[in-house]
Amino acid sequence: MSLANMKDLLLDAQKGGYAVGSFSIANMEMILGVIKAAEETKSPIILQIAEVRLNHSPLHIIGPTMIAAAKNAKVPVAVHLDHGTTLECIKQALEIGFTSVMFDGSHLDVEENIAMTKKVIEMAKPYGAAVEAEIGCVGGSEDGSVDIAMRCTSPEQAKHFYDETKVDALAIAIGNAHGFYKEAPELRFDILEKVRDAVEVPLVLHGGTGIEPEDFIRCHQSGIKKINIATATFASVEKQVRSDYADGKIGGYYDLHQSEIQGAYNNAKTHMEIFYSVGKAE
Repeated sequence: MSLANMKDLLLDAQKGGYAVGSFSIANMEMILGVIKAAEETKSPIILQIAEVRLNHSPLHIIGPTMIAAAKNAKVPVAVHLDHGTTLECIKQALEIGFTSVMFDGSHLDVEENIAMTKKVIEMAKPYGAAVEAEIGCVGGSEDGSVDIAMRCTSPEQAKHFYDETKVDALAIAIGNAHGFYKEAPELRFDILEKVRDAVEVPLVLHGGTGIEPEDFIRCHQSGIKKINIATATFASVEKQVRSDYADGKIGGYYDLHQSEIQGAYNNAKTHMEIFYSVGKAE
């Protein structure tokens, strides 16, 4: 088990009819909580951190922690750089040992996105790492600091992009958004199904927080094989800590430590069940 390649996990998910949860983390406690849930449910998982979050969790510190946790896990764990925007950061993640990286060129012209994605694929090859890219524009922003307008992925552009790059995973926009939704999302399953039929690569859904379980299930039954969960995990940790303080369960640092682990565990386990990944690591 232990440290795995994202491409292998997603291809297994394609064959097995489920999705792999890709959980954003910010500290050691969140890593421990997510892996605890994965080991208990026997689910393959992806641990990830986005470049924009590295001001709070420096890559040279959090990265080796993620790698060590994955290597010692009882289930397959891929370690992924999410929303990489600079080649310098992507290179650093690869050197640390991340088994996959994402280049987010969704804000670029499609031909420029293709060209940059090809550069990242060439960078990743010597490390044996998988590469994720994005086409279309997922709403919001990874850290909630910018209100980026959503632009659904064109199935025709998705096919052209994949034919040109042969990327290992492709994130698409179907009405999903980062952060908390201001209103219930109306996902474009018609677009998802057209993209799925146009390309053979595993598809990725960003902005998973706030999507209803039945929509998650429909997504992973319609070609989505990697689902990113970030905001829901952060919120679950904060909720658990607040609740434990209110109930008088936190009397010192190590109680706080356990409370954060529990918050991350609760959220991860819930999503693993929805994604049908439970038992798939056996």
